[in-house]
Amino acid sequence: MKVKVISRSTDEFTRERSQDLQKVFRNYDPNLRPQERATEYTRALNAAKLEKIFARPFIGAMDGHIDAVSCMAKNPNHLKGIFSGSMDGDIRLWDIATRKTVCQFPGHQGAVRGLAASTDGKVLISCGTDSSVRLWNVPFSKIIDSDESVGNASEPLAVYVWKHAFWAVDHQWDGSLFATAGAQVDIWDHNRSQPVNSFTWGNDTVISLQFNPGEPDILATSGSDRSITLYDLRMSTPARKLIMRTKTNSISWNPMEPMNFTAANEDCNCYSYDARKLDEAKCVHRDHVSAVMDIDYSPTGREFVTGSYDRTVRIFQYNGGHSREIYHTKRMQRVFCVKFSCDGTYLISGSDDTNLRLWKAKASEQLGVLLPRERKKQEYQDAVKERYKHLPEVKRIVKHRHLPKPIYKAANLRRTMIEAENRKEAKRRAHSAPGSIKIQPFRKRRIIKEEE
Repeated sequence: MKVKVISRSTDEFTRERSQDLQKVFRNYDPNLRPQERATEYTRALNAAKLEKIFARPFIGAMDGHIDAVSCMAKNPNHLKGIFSGSMDGDIRLWDIATRKTVCQFPGHQGAVRGLAASTDGKVLISCGTDSSVRLWNVPFSKIIDSDESVGNASEPLAVYVWKHAFWAVDHQWDGSLFATAGAQVDIWDHNRSQPVNSFTWGNDTVISLQFNPGEPDILATSGSDRSITLYDLRMSTPARKLIMRTKTNSISWNPMEPMNFTAANEDCNCYSYDARKLDEAKCVHRDHVSAVMDIDYSPTGREFVTGSYDRTVRIFQYNGGHSREIYHTKRMQRVFCVKFSCDGTYLISGSDDTNLRLWKAKASEQLGVLLPRERKKQEYQDAVKERYKHLPEVKRIVKHRHLPKPIYKAANLRRTMIEAENRKEAKRRAHSAPGSIKIQPFRKRRIIKEEE
């Protein structure tokens, strides 16, 4: 005869304190719960609806500039500090926590086009259309104690005047060099008033550049001749050049996969490339309905944010063809610069209407400290949504986004144009000799040629 005995030790189910929760023993045998899937599906549906109800991504605007915000830079040593530069030459250091200006850096006579902070966060580098590069001392005490009154930084540490206007600047992730973009790419040292090296390839203006986060001596630039160029500071000439059909406005490297970068293009799309294989894009990210002006990767490398001329901010997965989130407000105008915060929790966008705006990276995320039970519940809801995301009702709720009417109409028009182009291509292929027209994937179609 077989006898089953329930054996429980008192320590396992006795509460230590009266405030503790009673421990519940559960049998996870699926045969005991025939309705488990139906229950989970209902929970997934409710979780998707609740996420929409609590989606409040906009936190607040940072007002202070009197002209369009043209560029921004993060401070790698301070989580809550961010720099912004405007078209009237004003540079400000903001405290994200209080959304107030901590310090101003006066001096530029024209538009500020590029900002970058040194690796240790102690020096800010700015450049602009007045053909000057200025190095500023970052006031640490004001970032830490932002209750002090707003003040101006003292005179710049150094002012280097050069022959042409500058369009962008970036500092090495690990090193003492920084690069400026303009009529050519110049490499500077903090202590020298002349560039230590200069690169040119063609006669067109270079409009953006960014150093590689994994290899300090490699940088990528984009030019007004629709090119993307890779440079290696250890070589005397540029390494490789890719020419596309439309201009690239900005470039961002993936910090977790430093061989990959994403280019924000004028044709409303973003293109992810592997720097070792530039003959085709790894992924095409499409959803914007106007030129993409700026792009920035999250510190996790799993997603990036883009700002566009169509007055919206979108968040894409690093390998996703369509955006997972779109942010817009009635007052926000054309977005010229976007940044992820250093912890990946917030986004900052700078636009034509002189404001910086602070957004949550996850629209329905609760701000503040979560209790362990709240966090577990949130994780459970995310898990059931992920499990049932392919079912039509859940999919419809999760994917739905309310769009402003102009963007909705522009997206429909753009879709119609693309479908017409595809139909025309299919008809041309059908009425041509077999094999005479090669089918080219969209990942290769926007590339004209690669030069070395």
